[in-house]
Amino acid sequence: MGGGRWRRVLSGVWRSIAVWAVSTVTMLVLAGALPDFQLQSDNGDSATTIAVTAAFGAGAFGLLSSLVWPLLVRLLLLVPALVLGLLVFFLNGSLLLLALRLNPSGRGDVAPETAVVVAAVMSAVASATGAALAVRDDDAYRRRLYRLSDRRRRHAHDHPGPVGPGTVFVQLDGVGHEMLQAAVDKGLMPTVAQWLGRGAGRPATHRLTPWRTDWSSQTGASQLGILHGTNHDIPAFRWYEKESREVMVCNRPSSAAELQRRAVGRTGDTGLLTLDGASRGNLFSGGADQLALVLSIAARRGKDNRSRAGYFAYFSDPANAVRTAMSFVADVLRETGQSTRARMRKQRPRVKRGGLYPFIRAFATVVERDVVVAAVIGDMLAGRAAIYADLLAYDEVAHHSGPGSRDAEQVLERLDRSLALIAKVAEHAPRAYRIVVLSDHGQSPGETFLARYGLSLGNLVRAGCGLPVPRRAQRTHSGAEARAAVRAALRRPVEEGGEQHRPSRRSEPIVLASGNLGLVSFPDVPHRMSKEEIDRRYPALLSTLANHPGIGFVLVRSEEHDGVVLGAHGAEIPVAELTDEHPGPLADFGPGAAAAVRRTHDFPHVADIMVNSWYDPDGGEVLAFEEQIGSHGGLGGAQARPFLLSPVTFSAPVEDAEELVGAEHVHRVLRRWLRECSGPQIPLEAEPKRRAA
Repeated sequence: MGGGRWRRVLSGVWRSIAVWAVSTVTMLVLAGALPDFQLQSDNGDSATTIAVTAAFGAGAFGLLSSLVWPLLVRLLLLVPALVLGLLVFFLNGSLLLLALRLNPSGRGDVAPETAVVVAAVMSAVASATGAALAVRDDDAYRRRLYRLSDRRRRHAHDHPGPVGPGTVFVQLDGVGHEMLQAAVDKGLMPTVAQWLGRGAGRPATHRLTPWRTDWSSQTGASQLGILHGTNHDIPAFRWYEKESREVMVCNRPSSAAELQRRAVGRTGDTGLLTLDGASRGNLFSGGADQLALVLSIAARRGKDNRSRAGYFAYFSDPANAVRTAMSFVADVLRETGQSTRARMRKQRPRVKRGGLYPFIRAFATVVERDVVVAAVIGDMLAGRAAIYADLLAYDEVAHHSGPGSRDAEQVLERLDRSLALIAKVAEHAPRAYRIVVLSDHGQSPGETFLARYGLSLGNLVRAGCGLPVPRRAQRTHSGAEARAAVRAALRRPVEEGGEQHRPSRRSEPIVLASGNLGLVSFPDVPHRMSKEEIDRRYPALLSTLANHPGIGFVLVRSEEHDGVVLGAHGAEIPVAELTDEHPGPLADFGPGAAAAVRRTHDFPHVADIMVNSWYDPDGGEVLAFEEQIGSHGGLGGAQARPFLLSPVTFSAPVEDAEELVGAEHVHRVLRRWLRECSGPQIPLEAEPKRRAA
């Protein structure tokens, strides 16, 4: 055995002994501090006997954690993810009880409830000690990553050897272009700042490019377009389809699966990640073979559903499980404190943040982030060609705390550390990796429509139709992606706020909200109603909507002009005549608004009436029709201006005088970059089985 191998073996032995010693000391300290935990007999023992008992218990606990824990997690993989997170403490406590029972002296004893605390503390201390030793020893850290890479390659028999560089696409959900720039300027995201060459003598490794979303500025439309090349007929986050009498919701697993099927049928290929790809934490698969936490397959049952595999890969390490569980609890307490402080300060605007929201937020900011980042790291060490991952954390917090709030800024700081970790692992991967960071949309601030005017959009529509309006205003719950991710993890149906999956045909209109975009459909009319038909049935409705101060503009079909956009004071302009030079009621919404509205008007499932809220171009504020003070889904402000951060080694996304417009355009850019990495995409015909994905 060579000298280098001996040194590696001795280094590993030394770290194991160090962790064992620290765990022993921790057990002794806890035995002295906790009355229900003892390491000696009732008659007392010598210090040596107590130390030996602690050393044996710490060693047995560490060995059981290494050998038994992965088996326990695999057996419990069918348990919902959040339940598994809560079981972490109890499973660890059970292992400690078993370790003490194995002690030949029989002196160790601990109450079951105390065992949970002792096991959690010991796991955390052991994890921190091991991590500290690895960080202090750069060579050992690098060798450990190489060993993990070799091990994963040996198990990946179906993967060819890496050819050319791979690409990692990290989607920071909801982070707008201006918000990213502001975070870099404030020093909140040093990793991104370094990539952009901020600082003396630092060459830029990445370029920052803004892009413009379609009218539907939300994850469903943007990510479907980015991953599958088309977001045709996605008018909003949720909409009503008359022929099936079904409400489609982008983050409902069954709807996501259907939207992906339609996209594959329209484009003729399975997606961006067809060749040796991995999809992590997304709404759609992108054609990837490696899937984890992907919503479009979460509705499946049986062995082919691998959407939950990422939980096993992460929680099979007891240190990961305990660390994430502790961070989860800490974030719940953090959100409780932040919301209490906002309420005491009477902060405005503000939405309710009680109930289950602190747990939903902690899932997005801790569990989903940790599991997805770990999955990405595993993919990189396995040498996969294309990896696309979505991190929900910022989007979830910004909806309830505001896009520019300190709460949201703290999330950006933690996301930057995740990017730094991914970049560090890339240095040890079996192939070179180019890291692309992008967002699917931004967020626009502003109070809710309900808070400003005392009634919801649904009740305003009822009033315009001459229907009775309930005295108590009904709130429209947030449709954020994190809520659906939690429900998918718990295997519960994604139904929000009493929303009906298949409403019955009736004369009353169906009003749905997607951020500051509202959709009004009349289910008893099988076709898209025209302005003339609506005026005959409800003479006051369109004028009520168009002239309301909280409404920016209204789109409706016209028998005379095909389609018209209505605004205040009788403004009416045919859709065909809308341009940036003659925007009519769209003037405040900036360049590209006319083209976005014209495109959506031609969708087969566009609503009878499309309503976009008021927008303040000076303050950048909109009025959300949902319970959100940071919203997206329509036109107006930062929500429609996401970013694309790409390595300079790639060709420029667009020419200098050209704009990057629409998710489908982003898809073409990303596909071009994959070709530059020698990663040709397999057409759909080569994989007919994927058509049903």
